[in-house]
Amino acid sequence: MKSTLISFFRLINIYFIFLKYNLRKLLLSLKNQSHLNEDNSNYQEIGYKLRMALEELGPIFIKFGQVLSTRRDFLPRAVADELANLQDKVKPFDSTLAKKIIETALGSKTSKLFKDFDLQPLAAASIAQVHRAQLHDGSNVIVKVLRPNVEKIINRDLDMLDFLARRVVRHLPEALRLKPQEVVNEFRMILSKELDLTQEAANASLLKRNFQSSDMLYVPMIYWDYCRKNVLVMEYVDGVQISNIKALKDAGTNIELLASNGVKIFFKQVFEHNFFHADMHPGNVFVDISDPSSPKYVAIDFGVMGTLTPKDKHYLAENFLAFFNRDYRRVAELHVDSGWVPKETSVEELESAVRAVCEPMFNKPLKEISFGVVLMRLFETAKRFNMEIQPQLILLQKTLVNIEGLGRELYPDLDIWKTAKPVLETWLKKQSSPLHILKRLIKSWPQIVRDLSLIPDRIHALLADQKIK
Repeated sequence: MKSTLISFFRLINIYFIFLKYNLRKLLLSLKNQSHLNEDNSNYQEIGYKLRMALEELGPIFIKFGQVLSTRRDFLPRAVADELANLQDKVKPFDSTLAKKIIETALGSKTSKLFKDFDLQPLAAASIAQVHRAQLHDGSNVIVKVLRPNVEKIINRDLDMLDFLARRVVRHLPEALRLKPQEVVNEFRMILSKELDLTQEAANASLLKRNFQSSDMLYVPMIYWDYCRKNVLVMEYVDGVQISNIKALKDAGTNIELLASNGVKIFFKQVFEHNFFHADMHPGNVFVDISDPSSPKYVAIDFGVMGTLTPKDKHYLAENFLAFFNRDYRRVAELHVDSGWVPKETSVEELESAVRAVCEPMFNKPLKEISFGVVLMRLFETAKRFNMEIQPQLILLQKTLVNIEGLGRELYPDLDIWKTAKPVLETWLKKQSSPLHILKRLIKSWPQIVRDLSLIPDRIHALLADQKIK
């Protein structure tokens, strides 16, 4: 009852914030604009008010704004520029309080922990803020500190979303296939990991191992002795923020290679490592341009990482390849085989529906076709055939949107499909190789043996049941 009341009053609070910033009018103004790159002072005002509203609404809404800021193909530039401030320029909390949190967590004064500690935050985002520091051995580091009470604030808003989801299902039974409560639970699980900085440190360590010998991505080192649930200390790495395209070009950076490598890194993480950075907004991506002809990405902020089941990975890769080969029959079969739509779904009818929606997309060059939009269109089409929402794919779609936004901002002529296709084809070929099948069999052998050992008991039970009858 108390949780319901809190959710109800939070909804009222959100409503008044909508009124305060006239968000409905702002969003309608954006919808009705047709010239996204025009210089217009009205856009700047819209962007500013939208950013201020999202900041006031809290961490979950700030994250939504971060995703929006990467889609400059959907938003006026002035609005996207303003929303980009949500990536690392959110209003910081008091530095004295940050210092106290660090000292309590690590059990010592900052003067003893660090040779130097900068009270001025280097960056501030929705969940935490970052300070520069130097260890006594001379190592330059960043110290990440969770915002006070952030977990309580996020849980309040998640409870409110769950409150809405339960009522939507109760009053609109047809919404059940959209799995609103499962989607909220997925967000809850993701955010709970982001609120534990030891989990983030572990994520960074694993990603660093995955790219240990890579010339495309560098992951900073974690200083485990200084990590706690609400404090993280990581190697400071200098670099140019990915959104600072002018600085990259002025340095003579190979922009085409950089954009292409970004796509390769993502698909390598998803399909080879099954462990992908799922918060790739520009505030979390830097570029090492010490060698401009061979630039290297530097990733930070590893709180949100995604994984997929082997089955989902396989069907996703096959779906992408089938779509870009215009094999709509295969797309329909994959949706049925994967269980994303009911088994009784007519493959012929689904094939026809997918063709009607997707074929017009091929009127434009492949380099202009968005992976994120493809995935969204396929899922929207399948909804007509009672497709259930796949919560595990939400992070992937969000990350695809971010990656494409970054890639096309860097290099508008980037052909994402041309870059990704060889990665997908190589991965699928490897999955069907005899050696890989043998490895999977060996890995699964203990479970196979356990299942086989149960067969005699099951046969005996079945015969005994028949005898009783």
